[in-house]
Amino acid sequence: MAYQSPLRMMRLDEVLALTGLSRATLYRKIASGTFPTQHKLAERCCGWRAGDVDIWLRNPVTFTLADLKRDEDRDAA
Repeated sequence: MAYQSPLRMMRLDEVLALTGLSRATLYRKIASGTFPTQHKLAERCCGWRAGDVDIWLRNPVTFTLADLKRDEDRDAA
């Protein structure tokens, strides 16, 4: 399998296919802080960092936004 950068941006359809979540559930999880937030790419376009979605996939039941911060801190050390 080819290397995929954790900074690669994933669009909504890819995130939904990868996670198995519905669109409504995905946005509900974002609002509650249990899924990584999207980043604005253009006026009418947003995406998620592949690395953030990968962290969520490792432990979707107990994920919080603090998990992203811990992973960034670990990478910086």
